[in-house]
Amino acid sequence: MPISREDVLRWLEACARVLAENKDYLTQLDSAIGDADHGANMDRGFRAMMTKLPTVADKDIGTIFKTAGMTLVSTVGGASGPLYGTFFMQAGTASANKLVLAPEEWAATLESAVNGVVARGKASLGDKTMVDALLPSVDALKQALAAGVPLAEALRRCAATAEQGMLDTIPLVARKGRASYLGERSAGHQDPGATSSFLILKAAADTWADS
Repeated sequence: MPISREDVLRWLEACARVLAENKDYLTQLDSAIGDADHGANMDRGFRAMMTKLPTVADKDIGTIFKTAGMTLVSTVGGASGPLYGTFFMQAGTASANKLVLAPEEWAATLESAVNGVVARGKASLGDKTMVDALLPSVDALKQALAAGVPLAEALRRCAATAEQGMLDTIPLVARKGRASYLGERSAGHQDPGATSSFLILKAAADTWADS
């Protein structure tokens, strides 16, 4: 079950919709351990992305992802812009010149995107960041596909693992980002970046389940 260029566009549109729906929730999470702007920033960035995508809708998947990433870098405030921008720009590099992605190619694209975030943010598992949702989800996707699991189910496992990673940030003490300034007081709060990462991966599972 390959992922087409149209599927990618539908996913990005779903991301924009889901992030708009969860804007207040993400801001509420960020108000506890951040600058209370994560929801608004992500919503603004993905809205801007939606205005750019029609100009590249007939291009290859790599170009679509790179355009998405550059738009986020230029419109999303704080650390989220560079991190999510890097996510999509690295995805664009991995999928350059492709009009469809086989399941294994999507796994490789996602892995490149997440590795880009890790390199940019210098975060590790357990630091209470978006990496806690992203890194395990890549492993879950790769393991599912290697075991012969159909893509739709592999995507669901990927999203479920991201959700668990998100929940696992609650008891952690932040070691990176704005939340790290709070020290022990950051424990007991769910990381907003891990939450938006989960929402984005869940949107992929929901959107591509019927592809």
